[in-house]
Amino acid sequence: MRIPRHPVTESLLYLVRWTGIALVCGSVGGVLGALFARAIGLAASWQQENRWMIFLLPFLGTAIVFLYRVTGEEKNRGTNMILSAVSEKEKVSMPTGFLIFVSTVLSHLGGASVGREGAALQLGGWLGARLGELFRLDEKDRHTAVMCGMAALFAALFGTPVAAAIFCIEVASVGVFYYSALIPCIFSAFLGTGIATLMGVAPEEFVLSGVPDLSPANVGLSVVLGLLCAFLAIGLVQSFHAAAKLSKKYLKNAYLRAFLVGALIVGLTLLLGTREYTGAGAGLIEKALAGETKAHHFILKLAFTALAIGGGFKGGEIVPTLSIGACFGALFGSLTGFPVSLGAACGMIALFAGATNCPIAALLIAMEMFRGVGLPYFAITVAMSFILSGYYSLYGSQRFVYSKTKHETRDQ
Repeated sequence: MRIPRHPVTESLLYLVRWTGIALVCGSVGGVLGALFARAIGLAASWQQENRWMIFLLPFLGTAIVFLYRVTGEEKNRGTNMILSAVSEKEKVSMPTGFLIFVSTVLSHLGGASVGREGAALQLGGWLGARLGELFRLDEKDRHTAVMCGMAALFAALFGTPVAAAIFCIEVASVGVFYYSALIPCIFSAFLGTGIATLMGVAPEEFVLSGVPDLSPANVGLSVVLGLLCAFLAIGLVQSFHAAAKLSKKYLKNAYLRAFLVGALIVGLTLLLGTREYTGAGAGLIEKALAGETKAHHFILKLAFTALAIGGGFKGGEIVPTLSIGACFGALFGSLTGFPVSLGAACGMIALFAGATNCPIAALLIAMEMFRGVGLPYFAITVAMSFILSGYYSLYGSQRFVYSKTKHETRDQ
């Protein structure tokens, strides 16, 4: 018979236990995240300095397919597997960490339009799952350990610990917040960020200046921008999913699919005469914030990212999504008179919220990336995009537990 403990005693035991686990998770995650960030950075720099390397993209794509096949992970669901490991009983396979690390570096080496956050979530989820086994945690606590690892790696790569912790708790089930994971995720995220910073990984920060005071006109334009970002989020999600489905339908051989899609990306890059749409898209974000983007930038970046996802290249969709949103927001500003840099910033954060269904994490990312500047505008655009984007998501395993428009659970 289990003797009931006083609530304070229960809380203290929880704190001691999860602080210890978070210290291990954050420490290992910080080192692993820093190594991962450095590897991606070197791959991207090498690709930019040796422009001929883009011609290797079809071959690198087939190499990724080979790695997953030789390890028996052809059906590995990537980030969707990690999210299912948080809310359900799905196991994170042992080869996942190695595979996502190497395949993401190869994708960046060839210039595929992919990010790194999906890889960070997978690598972190893999770390959390392994620690859960090491510490012999029960099923429910292993879910928390997976979130811990996700937070540590995400924070290490982006340098946004608060947003990383909340995102990893918020993303698995819309409408449900796993409060029991709050302390471990926050501790892991801050420790991961600190260690990665000591190892030379700079946090993602942008300077946003010239933000106007709130006025009826600016509030109205913010509402419209949020509305448009919601529609763009729906189009973006459907495009990414359609690209993956259609490529598998018409190119059933995974090797051929990766090679031909890689060759198509190379051909389009040569035809356009620019490398702006290859890689994660950080350069386009900087251009958008400086008001230097053009009307077609967000469309072409979306197309290049959809192709990379359809071809099986690894890394993630969030940084390209931020890039697409920034370009769209800058275009909106140039057409309406809304400050262009503010439009770019709101566009990137609002599109993130609409595509991931994580409004609180989106606001925290805005606070950490833009140092708290322009928060009222972010709040308006994020709220609009989140509500009006409906039940579309970048992640097929994301569960919509509660309705977005009524105080009730939603039938799945």
